[in-house]
Amino acid sequence: MIFDGFPVAALDFYDDLEQDNSKAFWDAHRDTYESAVKEPMQALADALEDEFGSGKIFRPHRDVRFSKDKTPYKTHQGLYVAAAEATGWYVQLSAAGVMVGVGFYDASPARLAVLRRVIDGPDGATLERLVSGLTASGWEVGGDTVKTTPRGYSADHPRIALLRHKSMTLSKHYGFGPEIHSAKLLGRVRDDWRAGAPFVEWVAAHI
Repeated sequence: MIFDGFPVAALDFYDDLEQDNSKAFWDAHRDTYESAVKEPMQALADALEDEFGSGKIFRPHRDVRFSKDKTPYKTHQGLYVAAAEATGWYVQLSAAGVMVGVGFYDASPARLAVLRRVIDGPDGATLERLVSGLTASGWEVGGDTVKTTPRGYSADHPRIALLRHKSMTLSKHYGFGPEIHSAKLLGRVRDDWRAGAPFVEWVAAHI
């Protein structure tokens, strides 16, 4: 299948799912999920694979075992390509449209300690420059952070904002404009993943 964007039916599907997140709704609209969401996302993954690697399309079911929210289905579809442990590129489709992301979504205490030592050292300036460059071109910084100063570092450290991160992502939101319904979306995702690649590669090389 050649990727030519996500149909309007994909956004309508998630808009409706947000209103009725039930097995009955899912069973009645499973074919729409397969044809309007999963198949185009797989086509996008296939088109990006040669450059970025094999992608993982996440399952639509939520893990509700330890959650107060027992709604059974995710209200978005994600595609993830790993560059290293818990680090890589991401695309998400939901009722709000399409967004792309790069970064690392988890780090063990040991890996986080290594990352903070690197941020504290000379290579931290490179990370700061990469993040600043991406935010200047419209990316938004996200991820979990500690509210206090990490142990062993000063509150007036020049890179304290980076040191506070336990995970770090940068994302760009495309919304639901006409571009996401066309083959042009592939080029935009590819270009943004390329723009985020130096950040991904820096993280992969240091933790």
